[in-house]
Parts: sequence; C-alpha cells; structure tokens
Amino acid sequence: MATFAASCCNAPEAKEDAAREAVLQNIANRKSVRSYTSEPVSDADIETLLRAAMAAPSAMNRQPWEFIVLNDRDTLDALAGKLRHAKMLENAPLAIVVCAETMLTLRDGQVVENMFWEHDASAATENLLLAAEALGLGAVWTAASDPERSAIICDALGITGTVKPLCVIPIGHPDGETQPKDKWKPEKIHWNRW
Repeated sequence: MATFAASCCNAPEAKEDAAREAVLQNIANRKSVRSYTSEPVSDADIETLLRAAMAAPSAMNRQPWEFIVLNDRDTLDALAGKLRHAKMLENAPLAIVVCAETMLTLRDGQVVENMFWEHDASAATENLLLAAEALGLGAVWTAASDPERSAIICDALGITGTVKPLCVIPIGHPDGETQPKDKWKPEKIHWNRW
C-alpha cells in the first residue's frame, strides 16, 4: 500500500523511474540477431534508426558520419557473397552501412586527419543498434573498417574520397528467439588504478 501511495503522490518521479528502467532494460536486452523474416522494415522505422544514430555524441560535435541504406535485394546478396562475416545479409531485408569522413577541414582551411572518426561512427552504430532493439527489430554489427572489407564495400557501393565504412548492420524482423547474453564481469572493473 505504501508503494502505491508513493507512486500516486509522486507521479513525475514514478514516470522518471519507469523511463530510466526502460532505457536500462533496452541496453541489457540488446542482442546480435542474424536471422530475419522477409517482412520489410518500414520507412518510419528506418528514419527512427537513423535519427537515433545521428543523436550520438561526436568529437567536437563534428558529426562526421554518413549512412548508406541498403534495401535492394541484389546489392544485399552481392555483399553477402563477398563479405565472409556478413552472410546474414542474404536474408536481411535491410542493411545500413555506417561510414564517416576521415579528414577534417579546420577553421584556418587546413585539412587534417579525423583521428576520432571510428569513435564517432561507433557511437552512432551503438545508438542505431539500441534503437533497433527498442523497435523490436533484430540487428548485428559486422565490421567493415579493415582494408579488405573496406575495399569490397567501397567498390560495391561507389564510396570514394576520404569517407570510409566502419560497419555494415544487417537489420530485419527477428526470425526466432535470440536471447541477450549476460556480459556483467566485475573482474573487468578497476578502481583508481590498474
């Protein structure tokens, strides 16, 4: 009874607690899904995924990311045939390639290497994966920044210049049940020093 009364009288706090719990539960429930139904991902869901990705933090708020949305069956199948760690593209109705600009133009006009492009694109990728989980979609991060896979993707998708792919994310409605893994390992935590 005391809990009910407290939640009744503290409705804003209860809503904040529920929202906080929902966010943390979504993070804990995120999983890598590699099998999808043929149901297409809606345009509204694609926009939600991209909005979430673009809400990520980036070094000095430069937002160097670029996204290539793939829903063409021939393109998805061609990449599945070339990327040995992304075979699940064969049954994914959608994929998003997360890329970033690897060079920056400073205020004085000097062009320099963007040392944090992979960090920025990774933050955008994690936001996208969490949004997929929240929408009930399945997704998996497949690496694409190494020279071999990067060359395959750049060639297949016409990426030129100083933009580089970080990853390819196959996305779809999950075919079957995938359980999240408990990754909590207290032994990985170090306080104040190694």
